[in-house]
Amino acid sequence: MQVLAVTPEIFPLIKTGGLADVAGALPIALARQGVSTRSLVPGYPTVLKAVKKTAALHRYPALHGGEAVVFAATVAGLDLLVLDAPHLFDRVGGPYGDTTGVDWPDNWRRFAALGFVGADIASGAISGYHPDLVHVHDWQAALTLAYMRYGPAQATPSVITVHNLAFQGRFGAGIFGELGLPAQAMSLDGVEYYGGVGYLKAGLQAAWAITTVSPTYADEIRTPAFGMGLDGLISMRVDDLHGIVNGIDVEVWNPAVDASLKAGFSAKTLKNRTANRASVEERFGLVHDDSPLFCVISRLTWQKGIDVLASTLDELVAAGVRLAILGSGDAALEGALLAAAARHSGRVGTVIGYDEGLSHLMQGGCDAILIPSRFEPCGLTQLYGLRYGCVPIVARTGGLADTVIDANEAALAAGVATGFQFMPESGDALVHAVKRAIAVYADRTAWSTMQKQGMKADVSWHRSAAKYADLYRSLVARRT
Repeated sequence: MQVLAVTPEIFPLIKTGGLADVAGALPIALARQGVSTRSLVPGYPTVLKAVKKTAALHRYPALHGGEAVVFAATVAGLDLLVLDAPHLFDRVGGPYGDTTGVDWPDNWRRFAALGFVGADIASGAISGYHPDLVHVHDWQAALTLAYMRYGPAQATPSVITVHNLAFQGRFGAGIFGELGLPAQAMSLDGVEYYGGVGYLKAGLQAAWAITTVSPTYADEIRTPAFGMGLDGLISMRVDDLHGIVNGIDVEVWNPAVDASLKAGFSAKTLKNRTANRASVEERFGLVHDDSPLFCVISRLTWQKGIDVLASTLDELVAAGVRLAILGSGDAALEGALLAAAARHSGRVGTVIGYDEGLSHLMQGGCDAILIPSRFEPCGLTQLYGLRYGCVPIVARTGGLADTVIDANEAALAAGVATGFQFMPESGDALVHAVKRAIAVYADRTAWSTMQKQGMKADVSWHRSAAKYADLYRSLVARRT
């Protein structure tokens, strides 16, 4: 089966979050299921720098204001189609905004172009290539499905994966005339959304199937509390909605051979984690003692519950833990965490920014990872934690609820617990969960049992890729 994936990010070339990890790992896992994937990605500077440019497979003399070409490349086992459109993607900054984090004002145009090209390829624009199915990721790629629906590729099966419903790609109605869609597309069952144009909404309307990145999140987004204004549409399409939990690349995330660690380890050699723990303590300026060392690796945002964490830091330190915090985001939250590090010198360490290698080291050296998200479609850091013996302490929501077995009395007695769950948005519940973790940590045999149980969990893409492959085949069968 030939699948065209359309994605705004793909690891290891361009990453702002979990979407990139999924887009990079899923095609490789699908190959083992007999599915061949070509991924269309924008030609950001980091992408062009990492690939060898080849002959153009297709040219666009005028694609939303400039020339563009599509060329093929192969990187890290990924079969790519790169949209090289310098006027849209060759910019200093991130994929969606400038160096200060402000969104590019023409994001609507940039990702309309990506969608247009995706639909063009789906209809056979590249000689000798006609995909059996198109799989798009999030709002930046969602307009692909609208162009397919109103164009020659309307009979091609399609899937849209919602990684986070909070990001929807909403723009004013004034852009519609420049999208190149027929007039009837500006309707309730088309791209129109609260009087404007909704890219994600358009994709949800047009897709043959909708997937989210965990079963619980698939249920949550059908409610007003989590549906972000789209719960009605999603509920109408419930028969086409599938929750498939993410996996991780277990070759990249392998504690036995991870070059970012001071010492590799396995479930049988957990004592080797001590060297990594010492390195984390040094990097974050923490005292060296026997108290539990917890970490936070996150975007510092309201969604991630970092305000709840910040409000409880004094209590957490008083309870006896040390904290190593890595992340960036909201300036006020960054300031609150830096202030906590100054207030609790040697007990709290904060590094603002993102460092892939450091995140691996923290997972490999810390005792537990705190994830206090208000909502979390899937989450990957808890999966990395399980893999690395870094016990997850998570809010009971979305994929966090689906992937962590709470250390209640029965689970501990049965030896199946892998972490701790607490109610989202509650500082008291977070503190209580941490105190529960501290109590179990005091029994090192019970703690190591939890670590080993987590490390046994299948967090790979194997089962999830099989579910995607089955979904693809069912959709292709409908077409024929």
